[in-house]
Amino acid sequence: MGRIEHRSIGVADNEVFRSTSVWMGQCLKILILFSWALMTFRRLAEHLSRGVVLRRRLPAKFGRLPIYVTPEAGLRYWSAMSRVDSVLYSMAEELVKPNSVVWDVGANVGLFSLCAAATSGPSGFVLSIEPDLWLAHLITRSRQEIARYACSEVQVLCASISDSIRVSSLAIAERARASNHLVGTTGSTQATGLRCIQPTVSLTLDFLLDYFPVPSVLKIDVETHEVSVLKGAARLLREIRPTIWCEVSHENSSEITELLHAVGYKLYGAEIRPHPPTDRAWFHTLAVPPARPAHEY
Repeated sequence: MGRIEHRSIGVADNEVFRSTSVWMGQCLKILILFSWALMTFRRLAEHLSRGVVLRRRLPAKFGRLPIYVTPEAGLRYWSAMSRVDSVLYSMAEELVKPNSVVWDVGANVGLFSLCAAATSGPSGFVLSIEPDLWLAHLITRSRQEIARYACSEVQVLCASISDSIRVSSLAIAERARASNHLVGTTGSTQATGLRCIQPTVSLTLDFLLDYFPVPSVLKIDVETHEVSVLKGAARLLREIRPTIWCEVSHENSSEITELLHAVGYKLYGAEIRPHPPTDRAWFHTLAVPPARPAHEY
């Protein structure tokens, strides 16, 4: 009798196992189909976004300045401007003071540049640096629009920033133009393919010190090229010592940490408030010279 019960229980367990396996298999198929449909929709949306330009306004805390954006630089620009980039808005509001001089390296559509222009006021200055000709043109259009507002002057420099002065090649990403990167760098995982190659002049930040007001705030977002940017800024880091907000890729974290520590900068996690000190650069890193404690921000 005991054996019969044991076999009955074993058969029932096998049936439950088979039913569970079938159910899990069906769920997996549905999940794969959903992921494929979502990716297909995203690629279609990205393709339809090419060449689209939208005239929008910044959030109220940045004076509702007009700005030209394109979902070709990221599908997020189809949504309301208040939801586009909370970290960027937070850092612009925190770091940029009245009369600040801001250098925006890797400006994309100029979102940080225009937020900085609104916050720094008429006595401030913003240098917006973007190597993509089309995106630089959008920033120029925005610059012309805000000329009648009580904000700082914005100058647009169509160039890439590196560790030497030369002619380079800019890879225009197949997907979002926010993922454009210099040929020879790994670039973002969001690039996923190459649309075309655009020649660009590469300059160093130290070279620019002789031509523009020196920065009190430096923002860097250059798709894995941040090490070369800082290597070309030895004088800037040693003598000018701006506060830096830098996007740091994982593979560059150690080297960025060493470069900034070598010139006395203290590192903090930029996404969290109050900013926690860190011994290693985060993806969003706030680098502060010793004379400016992080609690000031």
